[in-house]
Amino acid sequence: MAPGMPITPRAEDQNRWPFVISGPSGVGKGTLAQKLFDAHPGVFASTVSHTTRAPRSGEVEGASYYFISIAEFELLISQNAFVEYTSFSGHYYGTSKHTIAEQIAKGLVVLLDIEMHGVKQIKMHPGFNARYVFIKPPSMEELGARLRGRGTESEESIQKRLTTAEAELEYSKTPGVHDIIITNNNIEEAFEKLNKYIFYGPTV
Repeated sequence: MAPGMPITPRAEDQNRWPFVISGPSGVGKGTLAQKLFDAHPGVFASTVSHTTRAPRSGEVEGASYYFISIAEFELLISQNAFVEYTSFSGHYYGTSKHTIAEQIAKGLVVLLDIEMHGVKQIKMHPGFNARYVFIKPPSMEELGARLRGRGTESEESIQKRLTTAEAELEYSKTPGVHDIIITNNNIEEAFEKLNKYIFYGPTV
């Protein structure tokens, strides 16, 4: 590619496959995804998840979530409509195949911010093609510092997140689970690696 030429997606058929970005809470997944959206307008898309919890103040149906009943959610589960779903604090959350297909049909590359159990579920869908990126903290100590720096959770909650993070880091060592593992020691450097991987492939 000539110097100064704009970055363009690779030409392979898998160019439009969704990217599944996973990693521990607090590692910077959301920040990296937002940087991709900002750097490449009109290229990427997120999806709107389904949930059975009630809308919170300011949340909009079809933009924040699709708010449905437990019966409706469980019907969708029985119809194999989700690529992944989970239950948290008594409520279901899930990513439907249809919402992903809608964005792909628009010519957009879908970014999915998914936790470990979701990745495991997606891997069980042999017909669902995706690329898997794991964002890793430089250390557990640094991850703990970032979580505490938010100032939004109790120490008990943070300890639970760190325990979950240890399991996620162990799972990330499983051969073939992720296509690339990026250590987020510095957000700009991590973004550069993620950006290059998405547009040029794992050889860069």
